[in-house]
Amino acid sequence: MPWLQLIFEADPSQITQLSDLLPELGAVAVTLEDNADQPLFEPPLGTHPLWENTRVVGLFEASADMDLVIELLKPPFNGHLPPHRTEILEDQNWEQAWMERFKPMPMGKRLWICPSWCKPPEPDAINVLLDPGLAFGTGTHPTTALCLEWLDGADLQGKTLVDYGCGSGILAVAACLLGCEKVWAVDNDPQALTSCRDNAEKNGVSHLLHVASPETFSDQFLGNANIIVANILAGPLQQLAPALSRFLEPNGHLVLSGILSVQEDAVRQAYLPEVIFAPCSQRDEWVRLDGQKIN
Repeated sequence: MPWLQLIFEADPSQITQLSDLLPELGAVAVTLEDNADQPLFEPPLGTHPLWENTRVVGLFEASADMDLVIELLKPPFNGHLPPHRTEILEDQNWEQAWMERFKPMPMGKRLWICPSWCKPPEPDAINVLLDPGLAFGTGTHPTTALCLEWLDGADLQGKTLVDYGCGSGILAVAACLLGCEKVWAVDNDPQALTSCRDNAEKNGVSHLLHVASPETFSDQFLGNANIIVANILAGPLQQLAPALSRFLEPNGHLVLSGILSVQEDAVRQAYLPEVIFAPCSQRDEWVRLDGQKIN
């Protein structure tokens, strides 16, 4: 069954009213989309900023009378609706469409990220079988790819690694497959920890991977990590600097991502003098910092 979309090109003053009225007039879903390619990076805690030019999309069943919906919307706007149009959205198997777009991806020289429903293109490579589920981390984002490439090039044999902010567990699972003896996956989202456990089981590394919330990842671990990888955001990385430095052993390696190039210096400064970083690696507007804790 096809669907109908009523699409408005709205400014911020009109968004709330449209979002409230569309469901009352039969919309089964309302979506807000950026209409001008304006990024919103790391908004302040507790804030919900909107784009200056926002597309408000109401999704209606095919039988809906869109002419009537538009007429009923006019009075609250004094007869002057924002620019709008109606489009037909053909129905499809959305899960199948998503699966077709998510393809195996090489990460460095040895490592591949493969959806579990695909045959690995290089069976002899190190293949991470991944079903992202409800947690962040498929390898498609530059920040994740930068971390995977570092892991691929590192000597992880026998090492203890902490993936702080593990999301789907993609970095933690990759570390296990690349030779780590023990990996801790830490996240404050219970869905992320569930996804991480599932992906560890799919890859046969459950015996190497341990999941924990930040609260249960206790002080008994201080100074025991050979490597810490944290792919979060610049603000949290700066706040976590004292804790992550304490978890890391002397001469241990720290890998940080989720950092915009304009935020690089601030993150570096947060870890000095305990950690000395190499020149950053960059992909698009994102950078990865990797360094070593001094004695």
